[in-house]
Amino acid sequence: MKKKLTEMSLEELWQLFPIELSSSKAEWQTYYQEIESKLKDWIPEENLLRISHIGSTAIKEIKAKNIVDVLVELAPNTNLQSVASRLEQQDCLIMSTTEKRISLNLGYTPQGFAEKVYHIHLRYVGDNDELYFRDYLNQFPDTAHEYEQLKEALAVAYRNDRNRYTDEKGAFIKQVTTKAKKLYGVKYNNQT
Repeated sequence: MKKKLTEMSLEELWQLFPIELSSSKAEWQTYYQEIESKLKDWIPEENLLRISHIGSTAIKEIKAKNIVDVLVELAPNTNLQSVASRLEQQDCLIMSTTEKRISLNLGYTPQGFAEKVYHIHLRYVGDNDELYFRDYLNQFPDTAHEYEQLKEALAVAYRNDRNRYTDEKGAFIKQVTTKAKKLYGVKYNNQT
């Protein structure tokens, strides 16, 4: 009998869910729209301020993991754990929790990835640097291509080490996000 995901070690999970990049796919936008609609049903309207498609699947014409990242910005008085519990009832699994952030996934199975896979990031409104990064890369394809090349190299080096793969992208992401915030100003400080 296969172990449940919650019973697996980090090393077992990384073997089951390796870093694999694929060419840009039109269906990623459709997958996003599907999960956005579901999240609007699952999360109380008074808590939900904005849902956004983030991550590499939201950037035009670059390779990405076949995982759609979704940023869910919530009202400041929202109990994050309460919202996460609602999502767990919809088969989402909590990946990480801090005082001001909870990340969940949907589409991870004991057999590997499902056809549609999501990372759902619960945050308070305004905790949204990913929107600046996304918009900058979509506006500047040369920078997006640099990011793609970095990701390709890291996917080879850290195929079975998701934390290291993510950490190694950090300096590039921070540098681009800083440029984006200077360029766009307070574009995403409030709900739009």
